[in-house]
Amino acid sequence: MTAVLEVLVWWAALTGVWLVLISTVDPLELLVGSASALAAAVLARAGRRAVTDR
Repeated sequence: MTAVLEVLVWWAALTGVWLVLISTVDPLELLVGSASALAAAVLARAGRRAVTDR
């Protein structure tokens, strides 16, 4: 459960940054930004685990 929560927090933060940085918010931009943020959130968790498991 903590893994899901960590990815959710990363996703929310990265999506928020994406929304602040784009000039217009349309549905396609929101979809692409959310999907990219989800991929980055999963990679951030994997990277953090790789560093702490050493």
